[in-house]
Amino acid sequence: MANKWLFITGTDTDVGKTAIATGFLWLANSMGLRTAAIKPVAAGCEDTGAGLQNDDALQLQAIASHKLPYQQVNPVALEAAVAPHIAAQESGKTLSASRLVGFCRGVAILPVDMALIEGAGGWRVPLNDRETLADVARELSCPVVIVVGMRLGCLNHALLTAEAVRRDGLEIAGWVANIIEPDMPRLEENIATLQRLFKEPCLGTVPRLQNLTPEQVGSYLSLPEEFETKK
Repeated sequence: MANKWLFITGTDTDVGKTAIATGFLWLANSMGLRTAAIKPVAAGCEDTGAGLQNDDALQLQAIASHKLPYQQVNPVALEAAVAPHIAAQESGKTLSASRLVGFCRGVAILPVDMALIEGAGGWRVPLNDRETLADVARELSCPVVIVVGMRLGCLNHALLTAEAVRRDGLEIAGWVANIIEPDMPRLEENIATLQRLFKEPCLGTVPRLQNLTPEQVGSYLSLPEEFETKK
């Protein structure tokens, strides 16, 4: 069976991972692919009356074509909007890569063509004193998409993230330039630099949008080649 996974990571927190993830899901849906999504751990959740829920996970739940209960989309929901391992400690929980991998595998056995996993923060976000969220992607052998938040400092962050993903033995399926600071000095020159220095394809350049819907974001994206062939 071809790999169903697509792991969305970012060069930092608040670089638009969820917007890009929902854009990819919309695009895949529009091509007739069956999709499911999971955000295995999310910090910064609110009590909605139905338990702790995270806005990013709710967006993934809404757009994926295979509808899942919230607890399967976001199995570990943490209230404090801090690093996941700290939020877990404060709530008396312990995070482990193996447990998160198990949740993800539960999604992959569904009859879908793409099982999208959205990470938390950047590539090396700690789960505990020994493991990071990258260990989940490694265990699952996920192709990775790097969301580059286009702002001052992004070149260093993007290249270090790509180096770390490759060192972990994973395929970078591509990267996305997400323009979060449209007034960034030399924006076009920075994007051109990334296009020269990345070995992998750019899957889209997403402008700062007034109406940030999955359809609008998806219109600026291309699926990684492996999923294009499943159409």
